[in-house]
Amino acid sequence: MNKHARSFALHGIALAGLLLLGACGKHDNETATAPPAASTVPAPAQSALAPAPATTALAPAAPASTAVPASAGTSASAATATEVFQVAQVQLGEAVTAGYKVVKPSTTFDPAQNTIYASVDTTGTTTGATLSAHFSYLEGKGQDVTTISQTIATDGPATTTFKLRNPNDWPVGKYKVEIAVDGKPVTSETFEVKAA
Repeated sequence: MNKHARSFALHGIALAGLLLLGACGKHDNETATAPPAASTVPAPAQSALAPAPATTALAPAAPASTAVPASAGTSASAATATEVFQVAQVQLGEAVTAGYKVVKPSTTFDPAQNTIYASVDTTGTTTGATLSAHFSYLEGKGQDVTTISQTIATDGPATTTFKLRNPNDWPVGKYKVEIAVDGKPVTSETFEVKAA
């Protein structure tokens, strides 16, 4: 093998190794930062917003006695319809349990409430769906607050919690959280911050 062909082969092997290492990289939870200070939402809320990573807990498995095996006459489409990954419920609140469920659901918050949780219950099976929560301030012209995303894999019911923090008082007004699966909006909840 001549020197030129050997050099070309070594460069090809090195390039293939780099591509393989790049494809094996771990994907961390994505969190968006707050919009720039020049936005239209009052500065105290924007300068201090700090979304926390989302967390997911699997729901306890159903007892084996409740499982009913499919009979030979059951169609495949009926079996797969129950396994489709989907959002079942969204609840907002000030605190969550160890299983990431909202303790006391609410759609009204005090301006001094530093943390607001959005707890998202899902059903079905996925090997890697991206679940995201997009928070926005609806007053005036409206303003994006932040988007928090997490890739989850589950083979049954699960709860994912998105945590929105602000060390300052929230601006009074209406807000919305929109939940999306793989970038497609599936449901939303509105909530309000009211002065006492």
